[in-house]
Formats: sequence, C-alpha cells, structure tokens
Amino acid sequence: MKSPKAYDPKESEEKIYKLWTKSGFFNPDNLPERHKKPYSIVVPPPNVTGELHMGHALNLIVQDSLIRWKRMKGFKTLWLPGTDHAGIATQNVVEKKLKKEGKTRFDLGRKDFAKEVWEWKEKYGNIILNQFKRLGSSLDWSRTKFTMDENYAKAVKTAFSYYYKKGLIYKGKRVINWCPRCQTSLSDLEVDHKEEEGKLWYIKYLISGQSETIIVATTRPETMLGDTAIAVNPKDERYKKLVGKKAILPLVNKEIPIIADYLVDIEFGTGAVKITPAHDFTDFEIGIKHKLDVIQVIDEKERITKAAPLAYQGLKVKEAREKVVEDLRKGNFLEKTEKHIHQTPRCDRCGSLIELLPSEQWFLKMDGLAKIARKEVKEGRIKFTPKKWEKVYFDWLDNIRDWCISRQLWWGHQIPIWECKNQKGKYFLSEESPKKCPICGECKPEQITDVLDTWFSSALWPFATLGWPEKTDDLKEFYPTDTLSTDRGIINLWVSRMIFSGMEFMKEMPFSRIYIHATVLTKDGRRMSKSLGTGINPMNLIEKYGADATRFGISYQITELQDMRFSEDNIIMGKKFCNKIWNASRFVLQQTSGIKLDLKKLKIEDIREPENKKILKALSKTTKQVDKNLEDFQFGRACHDIYNFFWHDFCDEYIEKSKDKKGEEETQKILLYTLLNSLKLLHPFVPFITEEIYQNLPLKDKKECLMVEEWPKF
Repeated sequence: MKSPKAYDPKESEEKIYKLWTKSGFFNPDNLPERHKKPYSIVVPPPNVTGELHMGHALNLIVQDSLIRWKRMKGFKTLWLPGTDHAGIATQNVVEKKLKKEGKTRFDLGRKDFAKEVWEWKEKYGNIILNQFKRLGSSLDWSRTKFTMDENYAKAVKTAFSYYYKKGLIYKGKRVINWCPRCQTSLSDLEVDHKEEEGKLWYIKYLISGQSETIIVATTRPETMLGDTAIAVNPKDERYKKLVGKKAILPLVNKEIPIIADYLVDIEFGTGAVKITPAHDFTDFEIGIKHKLDVIQVIDEKERITKAAPLAYQGLKVKEAREKVVEDLRKGNFLEKTEKHIHQTPRCDRCGSLIELLPSEQWFLKMDGLAKIARKEVKEGRIKFTPKKWEKVYFDWLDNIRDWCISRQLWWGHQIPIWECKNQKGKYFLSEESPKKCPICGECKPEQITDVLDTWFSSALWPFATLGWPEKTDDLKEFYPTDTLSTDRGIINLWVSRMIFSGMEFMKEMPFSRIYIHATVLTKDGRRMSKSLGTGINPMNLIEKYGADATRFGISYQITELQDMRFSEDNIIMGKKFCNKIWNASRFVLQQTSGIKLDLKKLKIEDIREPENKKILKALSKTTKQVDKNLEDFQFGRACHDIYNFFWHDFCDEYIEKSKDKKGEEETQKILLYTLLNSLKLLHPFVPFITEEIYQNLPLKDKKECLMVEEWPKF
C-alpha cells in the first residue's frame, strides 16, 4: 500500500471507478454465482437539463449505500439509471439558446426544433449522469434509459392506448393552470404557491330592485368582468334572505344570481364571494352544480377578451386590474382595500404568474385509479418511511381531480390521437401514422400537436425501463423493484402515479418500500436555491474533500428529521475519518507484513487472547447494529455506529494495545480480520478508500473487488 500519511482522493477515485467499471459488477448479470436473489432500485430520473444538487447527492448516497450493502449480502442487485426528457424545462433551455441566436422555435418549425433539442440533449444531456459517477454511484450504466428512447416511447403509446380504449381518457373543456410564458397547460403539482403580499378589495354589488348592497371581497378584481353569480354558505345566517335574489354586476351592469353553496368559506372576507367559473377551480365546480355560464375574460396571452366590456378589451391583466379598481372607485362601488397575504400560483419552471383558464384539453379520469393507489398503501403492501408521509399521499388521493395530461409543447411524447380533416372535431386513436382515415375514408388525417405531460411517461418508469410492454427477462427478474427513495415534493407528482400505473399495467405494485429522504437546507435553515444564491454544489465539495468525505459527512447527518441543516463541518469530519481509516490500515499492513490471511482456516471460536475476543465481540455487535439500521433506513445511526467502533474500539483501544504484541500470530490475524470486516461495513458509505485499501490486503482467495466480498456475519 502507498506510504503517504494522508489519503489523497484525487489519486484514488478515478482509478478505482475504472476498476469497478472494468469488473462489470455494476451489471447484475456479471455478479458471482452466490448473487441469486434479485434486489432492484430505479433511480428517480433527473431532468436531462439538470446538474447535481444537494438533494440529488443525498438521494444517490442513500441508494448507493443500499445497493452496495445488498450486493455484499449476496443479492443480485440492479440499480438502474436514466434521465427524464423534462418537457417544459428542456424546451425553455433550447428556446433561450435560440433567442441568443436571434431565432424562435417558430422560425425553425416543429420538426427542426425537435432536431435542435435532440442535438442539445446529445451534447449536454449526460452531464448529471457523469456527476453521478464522481460520487461513486454503482449504477448499471449498460441499462441507462431515457424517457424519449424508442422503446420507452412505445411504452408511453401503449399506456395511452390502454387508458383510451378503457374509456378513461377524454377531451373536455375545464379550467386548467395556464402558463402565459411557457404557453402550455400545467398540472396542479407543477404550480408553486408562493406566499406574497397583495390586496383584498371589498366591492359593493347592488341587490336588483333594492337600495341594499352585498359586499364581496376578492384578490382579483379584474376577473369580476366574467362573474356569473355571488355565492354564500347555506349556514351563513347573514345572507339567508338574499339567496335566490339577483345582484347587479358593477361595470358590466347585468343581473347575476345570489346562490348558496357549501364550498364557500364563511371566514374569508365578508363570507360572500364572487363566482367566476372561467377563472377559478372552485368557482368552476360551483358553476357546474348551479348551471352557471362560463365567461372567459382573460385569454392565453394574459389579455382581456371580447367577452368583457369594450373599455377593458385588449388590456393586459395588470392594466385591467388598475382600470377596474379605478372605475369601481369612481362609481362608488369600492367599499375598502386591505393588505392581504395570500398564496400566489406561479409556474415552477419559469416563475410566471399562472392564469386559470377554461381550455380544451385531454384528461385522464382519476377516481378509479386513485382508489387503486390508495388501497395498496392502506392495506400495508407498500410502506412509507417515515410513516407520516402516508397522510400527504392520502390527502391528495382523497381530493383528486381528473388529470390534465395534455401539454402545448413541441418537445415530448406527441399524443397518438388523429383528427379527420373532413370532419373537424372527430378524433381517433392510432399508435402509428394511419394510411387512411377510418372516419371519412378519404382524407389524410393529422395528428394533434399536443404532447403528454412529462409525468405521464415517468409514471411508467419502474417497468418501462425494464422493457415493458415487451415481456423481457429483466421485467420478469427485477419487477417489482424493492425500494424507492425519493423527495417528499413528488409524492403526488410521481409516487402515487407509479403505484396506480404498476397495478394497472403489471398487476403488481412497483415497489414495496418508499423512503422519503430529508430535504437539505442551509446551515441557518433556508431553502437551498441556485437562483437565491443559497445552493451548495456537491461537485465543489467532492473536488475539495473527496467523494468519500462528502458521502460520509452527508450520511452522518441523516436522522429521522425531515429537514437537514447542512454543515460543511461534517464533511471536514468525514475527511478526517478517511485519514484515520487510511493510517490505521497502513499500521495494520506494517504489523502484518509477511503473512497472508486465510479466512477459511481462521477459526474464531479458537481465539483465546482476551483483547482479541473483546474486539471480535465489539465487531459482531457493530455489524448487527449497522445491518439493522440500514434495514430501517437509519443511515446516520449506521454511520455513527461504524465510526465509533473503528475510531474508538479498533484504533484507540485494540490497535494501541496490539503494539505491545508485535509479531504475535493471533494478534496479527485479528488485526487483519478486523480491518477487513471494518472495510466491509464502511464500504456502502465510503466506497473509494475502502476499495483502495482492500486491493492491498494480504488475503488468500481475495475477490476482484471489495464490493463483491461477503457482508460480515454477526
């Protein structure tokens, strides 16, 4: 073994990763004979536009620790990598590139724009996967998948066709989230609700035929141009006498009904609310129940439509608000204005203010699918750790709306629905380009331009990556997968959808255990964000301290708490610990020079020396603790256990006492035996340094790599 007193990760990491890659052991098909029972994890696919951040790093460390542990325990481990095409994010990146060149996607046209995106993907799309390697991730790169691969695209079409033929997909006009900047619909889960300071305007509506008024509070006075009712809660005694009467809509000067509905929040404002079915989800539901008109007064480009009075038509939303408020004040309709903190919906990709608009979109009926997803968790076949996240999961499923699956983008899986040219509005399903229109029998039909929501394709990830819809060997052997480790922010976006997709298409749940890892915050508890300047780049930590120090320092901080306040001090501790491992190993190798340990001939039960028996007992106890903590996803505890054993029991006590017994054969053997098994216990957390040391151990029948050594027994 090299003689430097301090471990230099830059000398080892690239060399060791090449050794692992050459060994082929990341691929389960190449594992030794003892690896029989499958254990699989699919990596949550990062966006193809992404670069490694602290959340990725934490999750990779968690998954790699599990995979390396299970591999050493004799499982046939598959950790499958891949990336997501990330429709909106990728389109935005490429559009920004075009803008610098003085072009737009419309200058290129749809076909050439897609070509431009593919070229960008080939050039930049694997940056994050290469960063995964720097962290030491033992992923099976031979099985890398991309959600726009040809085989994956076939899976997406198959899934869509299945739902369509089952009658679960329909086209309808409903209120949806619309991003004016991205010019596409968004799901509720792609909208960030940010707390912002706004205003609450109190508007007086005159009761028709009376001098009495009803006062309504609103955060969006401009939408009143499309009001079709005023609603109160049936339990609200203040307004019972007004229900059934008419009110005069200010500025528009038309009568609208006063209705009662239990969806109205008595505590908000005055308890009376304006109903604009075209621009609010709750209002839309109320409108359906009470058969109200849907009057769209804001269009896709944030301008007031011709459905509004002439004075406001063509104005941008912000301008319309100012004019509406001014006109209300002039007409003596404005009772008062208050400051108001409220949740503002913004696009989670570009940050633009979301408009709620009625739009013709494609929807997936969710009632039945939600029940399937609920049942698997409720009956305990799928378990969340920590368990508290089940409530978040159930809350969404219990209040679910039909899923808007269409997007108005140019990058993604184009919906396999075709429209008859001769009979507009008549559609049919076809996974391939039809030679003849089945509706009119004459025209060459056109495929609709909408693409599928990115989450529609990623919902198929656990089985589409294994070859579905084909009946592949991988699918047979590795599905269902075992563990999903992911972030709490996508429990509903992704986890629930994978569960009902797995049950619907595979008739089996996609995984049995879900580990929701902690969210990494700054040291003072703020959200990590590149744009806010609070983010920490894991690649900088790896460059400065090494991958092992970074891995151990992060793992050491993982507790049952779901917010982790990151401290670089722990990474420094990890670096010091790596040096301790290095120097202790150097000492052991010096003390055991000239011998070769034959594990088959070493009989632990024959050990007689008290100090040797003591360290073996401590090793056995630590092995049991680490094993249990990994089983329970207690990564921080496992790190504490192995740290305390190695630093205190092994180094401070046993190694120090062994110096007085230099040359004693039993002590030499126990030194080597304890070091070897310590390296095994440490390997899931600090793989590079442990592999480097292992390659220098004087062992008979040594394996090609430490990562396929047998996990210690206790």
